[in-house]
Amino acid sequence: MRRRVTGTLMGGLILALVPFLSAPASAAPAAATSAAAPAASAVQHPFHHACSTPRAGLASCKALVRDDVAKSAAAVRAAAAAPSGLSPANLQSAYKLPSTGGSGQTVAIVDAYNAPTAEADLAVYRSQYGLPACTTANGCFKKVDQNGGTSYPKTDGGWAQEISLDLDMVSAVCPSCKIVLVEASSASFANLGAAENTAARLANVISNSYGGSDASDSSYGSYYNHPGKAITVSSGDSGYGVEYPASSRYVTAVGGTSLKTASNSRGWTETAWSGAGSGCSSYNTALSGQSGVGTGCSRRAVADVSAVADPSTGVAVYDSTAYQGQSGWMVFGGTSVAAPIIAGVYGLAGNAASIDNNYPYTHSGSLFDVTSGSNGSCSTSQWCKARTGWDGPTGLGTPNGTGAF
Repeated sequence: MRRRVTGTLMGGLILALVPFLSAPASAAPAAATSAAAPAASAVQHPFHHACSTPRAGLASCKALVRDDVAKSAAAVRAAAAAPSGLSPANLQSAYKLPSTGGSGQTVAIVDAYNAPTAEADLAVYRSQYGLPACTTANGCFKKVDQNGGTSYPKTDGGWAQEISLDLDMVSAVCPSCKIVLVEASSASFANLGAAENTAARLANVISNSYGGSDASDSSYGSYYNHPGKAITVSSGDSGYGVEYPASSRYVTAVGGTSLKTASNSRGWTETAWSGAGSGCSSYNTALSGQSGVGTGCSRRAVADVSAVADPSTGVAVYDSTAYQGQSGWMVFGGTSVAAPIIAGVYGLAGNAASIDNNYPYTHSGSLFDVTSGSNGSCSTSQWCKARTGWDGPTGLGTPNGTGAF
């Protein structure tokens, strides 16, 4: 059954082995042309989960799709208007990123199930925004199964929408990066882990927009322990609380913000998004870089950095799956937006082979510090409330160029 909501929900991919958690309610629309994004209003808009509730032991994509903005490609062309949602130009402006760069870098996207129209949909997105073509024919795009072959899994419409989101965000931030889509045979953690290992053989940077309850690296860490690879993971989308693999010591945990235009020198303002996951892991070792930033956690603290994730200030995505009655141009949110954005920034920086996930902690001056907003209540205030310096929902902050990556 299709569920509709109007508030902040889980936009990442949450393993079904943990109970469903609701997030605080808040909603406001966001729209953007290719050049500028108008300010959000107070009007609420309905959202729905891209995927249905999974069976026990499987993962489910929880990307949020706004119900009131789906437009076909033909309708966008006929209206001579840009799709709703933040564009590549908006993201480049907000995070002071170059419009070129990333040549020679490859970003892998790990997701479950098959998206048969992924390459064609990516072409529509990139054409709309004047980005260079990224195709199998020109060597920019590659799709493989979890073992690196072409025995693709069965199709799932919800995961296909998640795949489009991930591909579009990497393209928006790093147009010259090559992209590898690695499709796990199912949404089990073992198959997603096998896909992760394949991605590490094929790419410099890996983006993951899924997670489950906090777990130990002794159980799953081998999937994410790939020195010389930058691995990003969404922190979760149900507010305060820690998820795995974001809590792994081997990854960059990516929190979330609300991003709006502003009349300041930057031209944008950000607050912590109420749905972003955060906190102190019960199991895993702290990053060495966290020792001096006052996390208040003797173990792994989440998150490290952040990017836009609030569906109320969401991004434009193109997907033709025609799933749950929607296709074409849509607006998405969740930390499943933020993780591929940060993966794209790592690609732009081109340093993955020579750095580890402590690097942002020694280069925090190249980040926009997010100092307001919260994602719930907690015993140690910085785990759930934004402040000057490190905090749980937004980590050290959002990209101000590529210097922190």
